[in-house]
Parts: sequence; C-alpha cells; structure tokens
Amino acid sequence: MADLAVNNQSETADINETKQTEAQAAAENERIVKEIAAELSIPLSKVKSAVSLLDEGNTIPFIARYRKEMTGELDENALRDIEEKLQYRRNLEERKREVIRLIEEQGKLTSELRASIESAAKLQEVEDLYRPYRQKRKTRASVAKERGLEPLADWIWSQPKQGDPLAEAARYIDAGKGVESAEAALQGAMDIIAENIADDAAIRAWVRRYTQEQGVLKTEAKDPKAETVYEMYYAYQEPVKRLPPHRVLAINRGEREEVLRVSMDIAADRVHDWIGRRIIRKFTAPSIQAVLESIIEDAYKRLIAPSIEREVRGEMTEKAEEHAISIFSVNLRNLLLSPPVRGQVVLGVDPAYRTGCKLAVVDDIGKLLEVAVTYPTPPNNKVADAERIVNGMIDKYGVSLIVIGNGTASRETEQFIADLIGKRVKSGAAGAADLKYMIVSEAGASVYSASKLAAEEFPSLDVSERSAVSIARRLQDPLAELVKIEPKAIGVGQYQHDVGQKRLEESLGGVVESAVNHVGVDVNTASPSLLSYVAGVNATIARNIVKYRDENGKFGERKELQKVPRLGAKSYEQCIGFLRIPEGANPLDRTPIHPESYGVVDKLFRELGLKLADVGSEQVRTRLGEADPVQLASTLGVGVPTLRDIIDSLQRPGRDPREELPPPVFRTDVLQIEDLKPGMELQGTVRNVIDFGAFVDIGIKNDGLVHISRLSKKFVKHPTDVVSVGDAVTVWVLEADVKKGRVSLTMVQPD
Repeated sequence: MADLAVNNQSETADINETKQTEAQAAAENERIVKEIAAELSIPLSKVKSAVSLLDEGNTIPFIARYRKEMTGELDENALRDIEEKLQYRRNLEERKREVIRLIEEQGKLTSELRASIESAAKLQEVEDLYRPYRQKRKTRASVAKERGLEPLADWIWSQPKQGDPLAEAARYIDAGKGVESAEAALQGAMDIIAENIADDAAIRAWVRRYTQEQGVLKTEAKDPKAETVYEMYYAYQEPVKRLPPHRVLAINRGEREEVLRVSMDIAADRVHDWIGRRIIRKFTAPSIQAVLESIIEDAYKRLIAPSIEREVRGEMTEKAEEHAISIFSVNLRNLLLSPPVRGQVVLGVDPAYRTGCKLAVVDDIGKLLEVAVTYPTPPNNKVADAERIVNGMIDKYGVSLIVIGNGTASRETEQFIADLIGKRVKSGAAGAADLKYMIVSEAGASVYSASKLAAEEFPSLDVSERSAVSIARRLQDPLAELVKIEPKAIGVGQYQHDVGQKRLEESLGGVVESAVNHVGVDVNTASPSLLSYVAGVNATIARNIVKYRDENGKFGERKELQKVPRLGAKSYEQCIGFLRIPEGANPLDRTPIHPESYGVVDKLFRELGLKLADVGSEQVRTRLGEADPVQLASTLGVGVPTLRDIIDSLQRPGRDPREELPPPVFRTDVLQIEDLKPGMELQGTVRNVIDFGAFVDIGIKNDGLVHISRLSKKFVKHPTDVVSVGDAVTVWVLEADVKKGRVSLTMVQPD
C-alpha cells in the first residue's frame, strides 16, 4: 500500500510538473506573439492566427491563399516576416534557458542576473551577459588569477581613498608562482580588472552603440600601384552608419582577396572618458585613479575595441547580405513571373566560337524537335553552311522566333541571325516578315545542362545541346524552365557569391515557391522540379506524382492525386489548390478554387441560377460580375475574402497571371555601340536591378546602365521601386564609351 501511495504521489507530481511546463510554454508563446505584433505593427489577432496556422504545419502559400479570414488577409511577405521573427524569438528563448542553466551550474546565478537574461530582447544582449561566465582559453587575466593576484585586483577595484598600488602589490611577490616583482604583481591585477571591464555587458553595449554611430571605416591599398576593380577604395573612408550595403560587400571582397587593408577609426579618448566616469569614484586615491585610467585604456585598446569592431563589421555585413538577398529575391521573382511566349515554334541558339553554335528547335509546347551545330562565328566563319542549316530548320518546322543566349559570341551570333532574317525578308521567304529574334540571359543554362535532371530528360544530347534547349524553353515558359536551375545560379543580383549561401538558398527557395504557387501548375505536364516547389510537395512526392502519371496516364480529376504514394492528407490539403487539371472532367479542377470550397461553389451557382458546366461562359461571367460578395457571403456561410477569390477564379478559369504583363521586346536587326548617339530613343528590356540603378538590354553587346538618378524625375529611394527585371522600357542614350564598351542611359526623356 505504501508503495502504491508513493507511486500515486509521483504520478501526481509528474502531472503537475507537465501542467506547469505547458502553462509556461503557453505564456512564453503569448509573450512572443505580442512582441512580434508590436515589432511588425500587425494586429495581435492576425499574428496569433498566423502563428497557430504555422505551428499546425501549414505552408505560407496555403495560408495566404486559403486562410484569409483567419489571418485578416495577411500576404505572403507579412507571413514570412512573422515566421522569421517567430523562429528568432524561439531560438532566443532557448538560448536564454541554456545560458541560465550553464551559469546556475557554476553556482553564480543571482536573481538580478536571471532577470537581466530573461528580459534581454536580442541574442547579442544574452551573449554579453553570459560572457563573464563563458569558459575562456588561457588569457593574461586567467594566468594572473592562477598566480593568486585576484585579491590585489579586488583591492584596487574597491578604490580606497588612500594607498599606494605598488606598495600593496609588493605583498604578492612570490617567485614560486612566477610573480617576480611588485610591478609584475600590479600588472597581473590590472589584467584581471581589464578583462572584467571588457566583459561588462553595459560597457560593451555602450561601446558597440558608439562605434556604430561615430565609427569611420577606412580602407587603403596593400599595393597602391596594382590595377584592380577596387581602385576607388585605395584611400577611402566613410562613416559606418552611412555605408551603403553594396559598398560593405565590395570592401569585404577586396579585403578577402588581400587587395585592401580595412580599419575602424574611433575617437578612443571619448570612450576612455565614458568608461572612466562609469567606473572611477570621486574620492579614489590619485595613485589608484591613475592605475584605473591605465587599465581602462588597455581594456579598450587590447580587448574591447578589436572585439566590438569585429561585431560591428559582422553586423554591417549581415545587414548588407540581407539587403543583397532581398534585391536578388525581388529580381528573381520578377524574372520567374516574366510573361510566357506561347504558340510559337522556337529555335534556341547557344552561341560559341571554336566549338560552334548549338541549335535546338522546340515546338509550341516545348517538345524537342531537332538539334544541330553550326560554325558562323570566328575562327571557323562558315556562314554559308550555317545559313543553309538554320534556314532548313526554319522552313521545316515553321520557326517564328529565334532565341540567342547572351554568353560568349552572342553578339557575333546575333549579327549572323539578323543578317539571315534580312536576307529572308529580301528573298520573300515564307514567314520571313513574322520572324523575330531576341537575346535572353543564359545564366544557369550550363548548370542545368550538366545536371542529373538534364541527363534524365535528354540522355542522348550532349551538355551544350541541352543548354540550347533550355535557352529556347526559358522564353516559352520562364517559370517552368528556370525552376530546374539552382536559384542562385540564375544571376539576377549583386554579390550573390559573397553572402551566406544557406540564407541565400532559403530566401530564394521561398521566392521560387511563391512564384510557382502564384501561377499554379498543370499537374499533367509539370516536371518534378516544378512540382517540388508546390506548397506541401517535396522532391519525393513530386517524383511519385510523375511516376503515377507515367504509369496510369493523365490525371482526370484532382481527387485522384490522393492515390499518389506518400501524398498524405496534410500534403494534399496544402498542394491541391495550386495544382490544375486543364482538361479535367470537373471545370473547377482547372481553377485555383480549393476542393474544400467546391460545396460553396455549388450553393453559389444554385443561388444565381447557373450551371457548373457553363463555367467560363459569358453568361457566368456576367452574372458573377453583378453579384455582391458581401451580401452573398452570409447567405452561403463563407468569408468575404474567400468568396471574392472564388468569384474571380470562376470568371477567369485557367487564367495565367503572367499573361497580363507586357511581352518582351523582339528584334529583327542588330545595333552596334558605334551607332549610338546622345539623345537616341531606344526600346529595351531590364536585365538586372541593383542598388545604384538598372541594366537594360538595348540590343548591343553590353547592357546599358540607367543610374538611379536617371530612372525618374522624382526622387527614387531604390531602383526596385521604379523598374523590375523583365520590364520593357523606353530609354534615351546619354553617353556611349566605345573604348570601354559602356553605355549610360536615362529613362527621363531629354528636353
């Protein structure tokens, strides 16, 4: 009986402890949610719902599209911000618990210290508070402590009104411990105090803030005579708080390549004064005061300054990297959402010199028809033979568009194609008047063509032939083709190789996921690469979908996807709204309407006297256009945002949001830099957007630069506020430097 009573007591204690832990976790989560809401200026109820949905395993695209009522219509950007802040704060709380445990194990945790750690708002504050208790490698201070000099340090730190530090230090002379003189003893005590000052969280916080506000970053050349791309930084300085992100990354690269020497200039005497006012008491003996002033100078110069400068530069780099990643992300999204060029047979050209131009013809849905190689460029210059091959492919397949990669020999190849088009027009060849060409970025094409995926897709083609296919297809459907390439290899950013690669991959992966789900995916034609970016679908499920499709034929309806191995109920819920079946038996399967809302559609059509079979007809569009979502929502028992989305989807079933964007600029003739004159008006395509402007393809070898100051008559905070990758723009020539191959453009029409 006694044993039973003990067991019951133990179980009760365990239950109580579990309840207490759960209550603490709930309180912590509530506090975190409130902090995020305050930081992001988003209503608490919206953040609370978003966090709850994320914790349930819902994906951001799914929440943004199908849970609008719960989140108050938060968009993907807001949801990603919440997710990021949530992860940071949970990691922060975990680190706080770990630090408290480690200090407690040392028997040094006070109630004040615990309170300071628990109230810390940043990870850096927690690390500053933990710093004095962290296990250190051997330091001058630790050696002095081993020699028994801590009591002397305590005496100096007590700051008596009278006393001679050197005389007091003489009491600690001990040759056996390595303290040979009073001077050595005093120096050891000073080292202990210097380390204590350097470990003081409040002092470090002030010095860090002061360095950020008043510090000046200076750069100089290790070899001033060397010609490099870093020459503007050979004798350069700028306040830390004003250094723009792209300059931070450029300086970092120059330092890493051992071209630049970088230092931080701080008014040390002001730091000494502030620390002195904090530490030195009014009536301290002058001799001890002098020792403390010496200690403060040593602590700052030897311990605090190098450490804080590393931290400040690390923070500058982190912010610069985040900025670079955000610009890369914006550019990538715009590139992925470039309008597809449908209904045309395309000839893709991967240009080259010695090895020849690889050609690939794909039909209007991207199916490969034929590959070839020609040698119209130096050193071979087999122009006549190349014309015969290209003309033959154009005539055989009815090619209406030629796409040239912008790599090596692209402009020579462009000249060849432009001349060929001109000859066809002059000879009156069939379809010559409609034949156009354009140059596209081939960034990442070589990465794809050498990948396992490309080898599986085109096992009989060599690497360069696969590249030509990729170049042709990326115009027909940029999204479907570019998802096959590692996002960071697409090259629409700045310093993408200088930023944290893990963070870059996470961010760009989110961008691709967002773009894919925004457009939607035809489940019967999509590649595993494209499917793997659909919300709730991983690489394994994507392969299983394709395998099931290959073995059983095309999917006839959405619910058939429930038979795909590893595609469980949660994954099905997350992905199914983004998967389309254009030729499906159910008209709703070709819309973004989630199957969970099919019942709502049924009620809606009965309410309006419509038939499901008529989806897409003028009658349905008209009746839905006249409907009042607010009034109908209460009748149908559904939220207004969801009903609004349903009506929009029913009015335009099968709509591709990319098709509403302006098409790319096609050309029939080549332009040389020598042809450019100031004031000349041109049409171009934005290829890249960076911090100081935008690069525009105007049909010459190198893209022209529109500086940020020339993007608009109005003040432009950042180029992405005005232009996006893929935009067709009108520009005017400001200056053409033939020798350097550089062109300055403006989007502000000259007077």
